[in-house]
Amino acid sequence: MSRRSTFRGIMTVLLILFIISWGYAAILDATGDIAGSNVIVIPVNGVIGFSSGFNEGVIPNTIIEKIKKADSSPSVKAIVFDINSPGGTPVASEAIVNAIKAVNKTTVAIIRDLGASGAYWIASATDTIIASKYSMTGSVGVRGSFIDFNGLLERYNMTYERFVGGELKDLGDPLKPVSAAERLIFQDKIDQMHKLFVAEIKENRNLGDSQAIEISSGSFYLGGEAKNLGLIDLLGGDKELEEHLKKTLNITEIHSTRLEDKRSWFDKIPFVRSSLNINPGVTLS
Repeated sequence: MSRRSTFRGIMTVLLILFIISWGYAAILDATGDIAGSNVIVIPVNGVIGFSSGFNEGVIPNTIIEKIKKADSSPSVKAIVFDINSPGGTPVASEAIVNAIKAVNKTTVAIIRDLGASGAYWIASATDTIIASKYSMTGSVGVRGSFIDFNGLLERYNMTYERFVGGELKDLGDPLKPVSAAERLIFQDKIDQMHKLFVAEIKENRNLGDSQAIEISSGSFYLGGEAKNLGLIDLLGGDKELEEHLKKTLNITEIHSTRLEDKRSWFDKIPFVRSSLNINPGVTLS
């Protein structure tokens, strides 16, 4: 058998397995039933960002579909966002925030180990935030850093041949040094985004000016510190969440459904996941 025939055979098998795996995942998604549930739990685990490939992080469109599904169910009284995330890209985080604000039911966020940056922004859009005293929250900041490879090129006698239409078209290219003027432009964009981010949190949490100034440092806070700053409402975990829901909803029993992502086995192959995952350039962190 020739190499070409072998390659075609391998690609055909992979294509068939790919179609089967996605079909299986679609079947699982279609059978999800929340009828009879009065509380829906939506996990927000991992980096938040749009992706056209395989991603184990938080994809806005997926989360928004779950929110709409829960919000449209007559039996559902509350939506809980189970958060364990370092944040992610601004636009992706904003999309989820806007979807939460449009909900006509009680919303609660419970922060596990980490609810920082864009993930905290999502939590701030809910009616109540619960976090452990050991949880790390806040981190209301913006990061756009990158590695400068220019020195490496010089070391190996390599050059960056520049051909651009527009003086700032290659702004931020890691293969060339950042000029003083470019540095000012970069920092200005970051500062603008940071100002908007802080304003969003201030509004969502009804913070005072002194509190807003405090959180604008970009620092993260443990649960107790976050509560003192007004960033969360209650300290605790699942027990406190259950008590809060029963009291708020005036119910004696909770019948909850957790809307987990239905992933095919193909998504779980490490080398495929790592090679197709797209890391954001500017993040809320």
